[in-house]
Amino acid sequence: MSPGDFWLASGHHLCDRDAAGRLVATPDLWRAFLARPELVPPAEACDAELALHTGLLAAPLRPVPAAEVAALADADARENWQLFLGFRDLVQARPTLEAAWLALFRGNVAGIPPLFLQMLTHLITRAALEGCGDAFTLRAAELFFRPQRAAIHQGATLLADEEHLDARAAGGDLGTIGRLLTEADATPREVELEVLSEANAPAYPARSDAHDLALDIAEGRPGQHGLARALECFILHVIGEPVTIRPVPVIEDRNWRWHVGLDVEATAIANALWQGERVQQARLARILWLGVLEFADASRVLPRAAGRPVYLALAMDAAQRVRMKPQNLATGLPLKTVEQAT
Repeated sequence: MSPGDFWLASGHHLCDRDAAGRLVATPDLWRAFLARPELVPPAEACDAELALHTGLLAAPLRPVPAAEVAALADADARENWQLFLGFRDLVQARPTLEAAWLALFRGNVAGIPPLFLQMLTHLITRAALEGCGDAFTLRAAELFFRPQRAAIHQGATLLADEEHLDARAAGGDLGTIGRLLTEADATPREVELEVLSEANAPAYPARSDAHDLALDIAEGRPGQHGLARALECFILHVIGEPVTIRPVPVIEDRNWRWHVGLDVEATAIANALWQGERVQQARLARILWLGVLEFADASRVLPRAAGRPVYLALAMDAAQRVRMKPQNLATGLPLKTVEQAT
């Protein structure tokens, strides 16, 4: 791992790259998938499953006849392998991982395990941030593939990695900073966290796979702008559109034409506001971040939104969880289809 490398756990080093820097799956990448606990046969697995796994480790891209999967003794194992092989074949049918990601989310992801989609998103986000040296942008980009917990604390809008918080709480490692861990029907507990700052930012690459730094995205903080830069990089790399995004505290636009919610809650709130519905202040307070997106190439924009800003919103749900859906950018931006653009 080089000093500036980050997210090594994504497996990006196991991929090849095309001329545009997009990722191409290799047999070694699929071996990393096969090493996941969900795919490693348990001790009680039948000989047929052990042989299937061993054979795929040796040749991860080999065709697997349906009869070979049907021969597995355990019904859950048969389903798991059908899902994995279907996912592998869908990804391999596209020239790059980015193209596969777009095809999946613009098509139908039904039946594909969320874990596989998360791993794919992790990889392409890593490629989108290749060469980025700003720790606030990189930490903000973790939202694309890592669920967060949110809290408003002493003027800060803090986001902390949910899995890291749960692990800290389970170990009894509770401290005094931020009421970021709240469980249903339980008293909120405080977890001591280190917040990303200018002082500790140089150490981010080395500790990036620990996901142990909270991010402040309050107005005027570096994290607020880091999320804008992360979104710009992702949209350019994955969707191919150069855009500029600036954070804003509120939306004040009587001629509001288009918006994209970056998660389920933000989408619901923004849709209600756009339709003129009254939204209670307590629910509006769940909006954590707002941005204004503008396209560099206006000819690519649908006529209805041409010349108008696109508003982006990120929110937490009632349980203070943030589940960002970067796929909403692939399906929700007002871009012409190939047919409309020609």
